[in-house]
Amino acid sequence: MKEFNCTPKVYLVGAGPGDPDLITIKAVKAIAAADIILCDRLVSPEILERYANKNTDIIYVGKECSKNASTPQSRINALIVEYASQGKTVVRLKGGDISFFSNVLDELKALKEHHLTFEIIPGITAASGAAAYAGIPLTARGYATSVRFLTYYKTEILSDAYWKELGTSEDTLVFYMSKGNLNGLVDKFLALGTSEDKKIAVIEQATTPYQKIYTSSFEDFHENLGKKDFVSPSLVVIGKVVTLHDEFSWLETPIQEGIYFKSVTNGSLVSNPQNILEYAV
Repeated sequence: MKEFNCTPKVYLVGAGPGDPDLITIKAVKAIAAADIILCDRLVSPEILERYANKNTDIIYVGKECSKNASTPQSRINALIVEYASQGKTVVRLKGGDISFFSNVLDELKALKEHHLTFEIIPGITAASGAAAYAGIPLTARGYATSVRFLTYYKTEILSDAYWKELGTSEDTLVFYMSKGNLNGLVDKFLALGTSEDKKIAVIEQATTPYQKIYTSSFEDFHENLGKKDFVSPSLVVIGKVVTLHDEFSWLETPIQEGIYFKSVTNGSLVSNPQNILEYAV
């Protein structure tokens, strides 16, 4: 196996969607080599328990906007630059893939501005992880030939012209960070006259022991699921492919309820990753 280059630098690393086994070998090597890990909330604590060195310092810099518990991006940038400038190996660890709906561009700009070396290590994004664990192919012959990744965390993010195009599209649509506007999202598609064979799936805590999947037609959504407060993170899949879930679902529904990604105090530094699970409770 190729030896990992431990020359001090910044590694921007995707940790995968939740299941700690869904992480790349290269990501594991970077985590093991890190002096400092700047960690988002949506990273399995078991990943740090397994792979982080006992002397590695871990700083939580997650974002949980609904609870006003977010670390400002400017602060995250400053921490990356501060530790990397000291010659430390820094891992910026994010859930899913590093480039899907994250602020990686801001971090890349900060690294370039300060002439710091970096490497991007991709991860399994939430869309592919959630779809796979729900038995929903994102593309499938006769169902969808392409897929789009979107977000609807604020209503003005998509133009009216784009909405009209989405309403007639046969693409599979995957919405990140949209559970807070889910009823409005459904209303948009209802107003556009979405075809009856197009369904919606909401996948809670995908790939974790608490994963749950809810599917519905658009016409029945408000009655069946409109009042439900879905657990974060929740991913939304829209399209004909959702109808395949009932046939190909393979993951057993959990017996117990639970929250996999715990809230922690952002900006706090943890010096012993062996105690990470206790700290995260």
